[in-house]
Amino acid sequence: MKAITLLGSTGSIGTQTLDILEHHPDQFRLVGIAAGNNVDLLAQQVRQFKPEIVAICNPEKLGELRDALAGMDPMPQILAGDDGIVEVARYGDAEAVVTGIVGCAGLLPTLAAIEAGKDIALANKETLIAGGPAVLPLVEKHGVKLLPADSEHSAIFQCLQGVPRDGLRRILLTASGGAFRDWPVEKLAQVTVADALKHPNWSMGRKITVDSATLMNKGLEVIEAHYLFGMDYDQIDIVIHPQSIIHSLIELQDTSVLAQLGWPDMRLPLLYALSWPDRIYTDWEPLDLVKAGDLTFREPDHAKYPCMDLAYAAGRAGGTMTAVLNAANEQAVALFLDEKIHFLEIPKVIEGVCDRHRSHNVTQPVLADILAADQWARAEATSVSESLTPATVVSMG
Repeated sequence: MKAITLLGSTGSIGTQTLDILEHHPDQFRLVGIAAGNNVDLLAQQVRQFKPEIVAICNPEKLGELRDALAGMDPMPQILAGDDGIVEVARYGDAEAVVTGIVGCAGLLPTLAAIEAGKDIALANKETLIAGGPAVLPLVEKHGVKLLPADSEHSAIFQCLQGVPRDGLRRILLTASGGAFRDWPVEKLAQVTVADALKHPNWSMGRKITVDSATLMNKGLEVIEAHYLFGMDYDQIDIVIHPQSIIHSLIELQDTSVLAQLGWPDMRLPLLYALSWPDRIYTDWEPLDLVKAGDLTFREPDHAKYPCMDLAYAAGRAGGTMTAVLNAANEQAVALFLDEKIHFLEIPKVIEGVCDRHRSHNVTQPVLADILAADQWARAEATSVSESLTPATVVSMG
């Protein structure tokens, strides 16, 4: 039985991971669990799965969590705050840690888990996007496995099984196209927050759903693929695939193309990351290609998705620029969700922050450089947003 720790248990990644554990109690055991603010759901999860240690990110919720868990036997160790999350990440005999915390907040707990010798089921893409230069040397130093748990990189990883080291020629990341894939560019000036949160294929958190609408999620995945699979940016392409049945593809040196297919279900890549190299039987609905129907593809519209090009540019710049891109995007999306900027201003904020950082980019950063760049970019994103005018929106429409 494999011992698992779960970070970000109340989000979409976390709840689907726990669904896997619930249906395979003979395969997995939960050792530690951590969440952000949802005390009620976290308490339910702790009572059901009985981990040894639990943490809630918001220290103000610690007393409420203690009350919600009163009378448990055995009572888990209960912690709070960022330090509490880090302690859960490194705790005990867990063999693997599922990193489902959204954003750069997942970086330090992931590093702590790696330093404790635990394999990482990586559902937090920002860990590599912002922290790749610091994370990869630690992975090698401690001899742990970094297993992708999101659908696209899991698909690539699955396709690569058995492929010789020099056999890979190109990676093709598929993208649903998000909420506005069928909108003309001119209509984007009318976008509301509610519009951006209507993802056609996947059920995800608010931030990643907006990232899908801007296609920044795919740009970030390009950077992550660069770090995970060692491919140059010219060898990583994005293709719009509205049905989300093919989760990504690889092209080999002889031009053969391998793809991984399945219904849009995040449990599939999560299960593979947890069970690799084994395959565990499930009673989930098998893929029926007749039922799936036509599978179509098209090139992404660069005018509609400027965030995609910003991500490629940041990736090619390297160093702390990818951390700045990621932090600026997180802040811009938060401002949009709070209705402080328009949807079309998201890429303008990101571009403005990256431009300001260009002459300060640290090409070979250590962790302190990455964390400093992240904090600088968040503050700078707010500054850039305040300098925008309504005319900016009109010109982008």
